[in-house]
Amino acid sequence: MKKYLSLAAACIMLAAALSGCSAQQTFTARKETFDAAGISSVVIDVQDREVAVGVSDDGAVHIDCFESEKEYYEIVCSEEGVLTISLVLDKAWTDYIGLQPSEEVRKLSVTVPDGTLSDLTIVTTNEDIRLGALSFAGSVQLDSNGGDLRFEALCVGTGAAFTAKNGDIAGSLVGGWDDFSISCTVKKGDCNLPESKPDGAKSLSVDCNNGDVTIEFV
Repeated sequence: MKKYLSLAAACIMLAAALSGCSAQQTFTARKETFDAAGISSVVIDVQDREVAVGVSDDGAVHIDCFESEKEYYEIVCSEEGVLTISLVLDKAWTDYIGLQPSEEVRKLSVTVPDGTLSDLTIVTTNEDIRLGALSFAGSVQLDSNGGDLRFEALCVGTGAAFTAKNGDIAGSLVGGWDDFSISCTVKKGDCNLPESKPDGAKSLSVDCNNGDVTIEFV
């Protein structure tokens, strides 16, 4: 009898914990603005967030996101001019049970002036990465595990690296075929690029697992 009572008590406690953790978090909007004159590159490292980067027309870097007490961003600009945007998940295991936050709050939007930054790096999971028509003096690196990579008329000074798992890579790069040396690895998907093409002042590295690759040169 005592064994059954202990088991019943444990079940009640677990049910209470699970019902409590399923409550929705309260998210509030956060906006940050940085003078682009002090920024050389942007690094975005998040999980389960769609990342959209577009063009700013006022010479500043703008960041729009949503935060809760358990899911918030650390946004820091170093003395070297590297603006880092990182998602912090301050959650217990029970917080992962139940409904996930709405699509609206799971989006990070950043706008940057065109042509003023050197490098851009974005890493996320389970969501897409989307870039507008932007120019960078250095390189662009995009990595999504569980989402698509989308970009249009992307202009890079030294190179681009795209990595996707369980998602497609699609977009256009400014320049001609001969401008890029290409290294491409695709598993379980179609690709319009060769596995390897030497020569080219700029580098293009593509790694896609379980998705299609379509990159045009414009």
